[in-house]
Amino acid sequence: MSILYSLSLVLFVIYIGQISSRICRRSLTEWWLTTFLIGAGSVILTGFILSALYQTANAPVWAVSVFFTATLLGTVLSRLTPHQERFSVFLLFQERWQTLCNWFGELSVYSRFLFSILFGTLIIIAGTNLLLVLFTVPNEWDSMTGHLNRVMQYVQRGTMRHFGGTNWNIDTYPKSICTLQIYSFLMTGRFENGFKFIHHLSYWTAIVAVFGIVQRIGQNKLSASFFCALTYALLPDFLMQAITTETDIVLTAYLSVLLYMLFTYRYVGTHTTGIQQTGDSRYLYLAGMAFGIAFGHKITFALLLPSVFVIMIYTVFLSPSWSITVGRTWRLAVAIGIGVCLWTLPTGYLKNIEVFGHPIGPPTALKHQSVERAGSFANLLEQGSRNVVRYGFDHINLDGIRNVKAGENINHVMRKPLVLIEEKLHMRLDEETDFSIQPFAFDRKFVFYNANPYWGIFGFGLIFPLLILVLIGYVRSTPHIFLGLAFLLHFAALSYSAPYDPFKGRYFIETGLFGITFLALIFLHPRTTVDVPNRKIWKFYVGGVTVLGCLSALMCVFLNTRALPFAWTAPDGIAFPSAFKADRIQQITIGRPDTYIPFKRFDEVVPDSATVALATINDDYEYPLYGPKLSRRLIAINPFEQGLKPIPKNADYLFFDKSVIKPQPGDLRLGTDTTMRATMIVPAEDYYLRKLH
Repeated sequence: MSILYSLSLVLFVIYIGQISSRICRRSLTEWWLTTFLIGAGSVILTGFILSALYQTANAPVWAVSVFFTATLLGTVLSRLTPHQERFSVFLLFQERWQTLCNWFGELSVYSRFLFSILFGTLIIIAGTNLLLVLFTVPNEWDSMTGHLNRVMQYVQRGTMRHFGGTNWNIDTYPKSICTLQIYSFLMTGRFENGFKFIHHLSYWTAIVAVFGIVQRIGQNKLSASFFCALTYALLPDFLMQAITTETDIVLTAYLSVLLYMLFTYRYVGTHTTGIQQTGDSRYLYLAGMAFGIAFGHKITFALLLPSVFVIMIYTVFLSPSWSITVGRTWRLAVAIGIGVCLWTLPTGYLKNIEVFGHPIGPPTALKHQSVERAGSFANLLEQGSRNVVRYGFDHINLDGIRNVKAGENINHVMRKPLVLIEEKLHMRLDEETDFSIQPFAFDRKFVFYNANPYWGIFGFGLIFPLLILVLIGYVRSTPHIFLGLAFLLHFAALSYSAPYDPFKGRYFIETGLFGITFLALIFLHPRTTVDVPNRKIWKFYVGGVTVLGCLSALMCVFLNTRALPFAWTAPDGIAFPSAFKADRIQQITIGRPDTYIPFKRFDEVVPDSATVALATINDDYEYPLYGPKLSRRLIAINPFEQGLKPIPKNADYLFFDKSVIKPQPGDLRLGTDTTMRATMIVPAEDYYLRKLH
C-alpha cells in the first residue's frame, strides 16, 4: 500500500502542475508558485473537511480526496483567468535552461566569478540538505513539545479537534500546517521525515519567488534576479530552517507568493491604453488566496500586515484614477475575504476564542511571549526601542563563521566598537530584562547562534548599507522605497510585539524577504552597479562579502550541531556525532541531552504498541515517546492549566514527572543526566515509569 500512496502523491503533484498551467502565464517561476499555492491550499482544505468527518488518519481517503479539492479550486480559478493556451512545462524548462546558459556565457569575468561561487555553494548545500531531510529525524524543541506532538495526536485521534494537550502550543497553534504534514506522512507510508517535506519545499519556493519579484522590479534583469535569489538561499537563518519542522519558513513561502502576485500585478498585470487601464485580476485572486493561507498558518502574520499593506499601496492602490483604484481594491478585498473564510477561520482561531477567550491562546502564554509582558504602554515603548537596537546588534555577526574558535575571536573583536557605543550611550541592553525571555548578551552563547543565526555578512555587509542608501535618497528607486518601509515596519513589529528572545533569528527570515531585494541594486542602479568599469573598490567589497557569505553558509550547514553531516567537536568542547550515524534518540535529544538516558530506557522497556498515560509538564519532550515506528498511543493526563486527570483504564504504562506524581514502590526511575543540569537552558525533570497492567 505504501507504494500506491507514494504513487498517489506523485500523481497529485503532476495534476496540480497541469492545473497551474491553465491558470498562470507562460512563466516557469509563475508556474512553480501557482502550483505550490494550489497544492497547499487543496491539502489544507481537504484536511479541514476530513478532520470534521474524523478521517484525519485515513490514508486512502486522503489519497483520493485531495484530487477533488484541487479540481474544484482549479476550476474556479481557471474561470476567473483570461483564456490562454496550456503550455508544456518540460519545453518551457528547456527554453529557460538555454536562456540561463546564454546569460551566463555573456557575463563579464567579474560577474561570472560571483555567480560561479554562489551557484557552486548552493549546489553543495542543496545536496547536503536533501540528504539531511531524508535521513535525519526532526529534533527542534518546539516540535518535540508541541508541533509534531500534536500532529501525532491528530493521527491517533482521527481528527484535529481541540483535546487539551500538555503543551499550550498543541491546541492553540493554527492547524493548517498539520494537514500538510499529515498528508506527507501518510502518503509516504508513515515516513517520519515526511513531516519536513513542506518545509524543505517552502525553502525552494521562497527562492523562486525572490527571483520572480526581482524580475518584476528589475524589468527582467537576470543578473539582479539571480543574485538576490542565490544570496537569499544562503542567508543563515533561512538556510537553517530548510531541514527542520519549524513553522516560520512555511510562512515565508506563503508571504513570498503573496508578494510575487502583487508585484506581478503591478508590472505585468496592468496595461494602459490611452486613458484606459485594464488589470489582470487573476493575480489579485491568487494574492487573496495566499493571504488567507498565510494568515491561517500562523498568527505572527498579523505582524506582517502593515508591511503587506505598504506593498499593496505601491502595487495595487496607486493608479491613474480613483475609479480604477476602487475597482482593484474591491476585487482584492473580496479575494482576501474569501481566502480568510476558507483558509484562516477554520484553522483554530475561533476555537481559541471559545476556549481561552483570545485567538492566540491562554493568558499565561500571552504574558510570557507577547506584548502583555511589557506592562504599561510607556514601558513597552522603552523596552521595545531597546529591542530594536538589540536585534540590530544581533544582525552584526559573522554567523556561520563564528561556529569555530577563530571565527568567534574575529567576531568578538569586530563587535567591540558596538559594545563601546552601547556603554557610552548607557542603553542598558543587557541590564534591563523585564521584556526579555533570555537576557541580551553581546556575545551570545554558542547554543543560541549555532542553531538560530541571523543574516550573517550578507545582512550587515550589503542589505543594511543598501537600505540606508535608498532611505537617505542617494539611490533612488521607487519600489525599493516601499520595500524599505515594509522592511522597517516588520523589524519594528518584531521588536515591540514580544519580549527579546535570542532564538528569534528564525522570525527575521520574513524581514529578510523584503531586505534581500535591495541587493538587486548592485546590478540595477547606476550608482551601485558592479557592471561598470573603474569601480575596483566597490567590486572588491561586493566580491569579498559574497565569498565570506558563501563560506558562512557552508559553515552553517556543516557545523550545525543539530544536524551534523560529519562528527565535530564544538568550540565549547562538546563532541557531537554525525547525524547520519547517531541513534534516533540521541539525535532527537540533541537539544536536551540530559533527556537521552530516560528516553532511551523508555524505548527499551515499553513495547511499540503500548498505550501510555503522560503526567508531564509544558516543557517536556513528548514526541520521542511515540517510538521509532511512531506507533505508541500517548494520552496526556496533565493538560496545560487544567490539573491532573485520572489515569485512563486502557493505559498500559504511566510515564510521569516526579514533580507531577509522587513515585511509589515498584515504579521504575528513568532519571535524567543531572551532571548536565547547570548547562541546560531548561533542565529536564526526574522521570518515572509505572507498569499498569
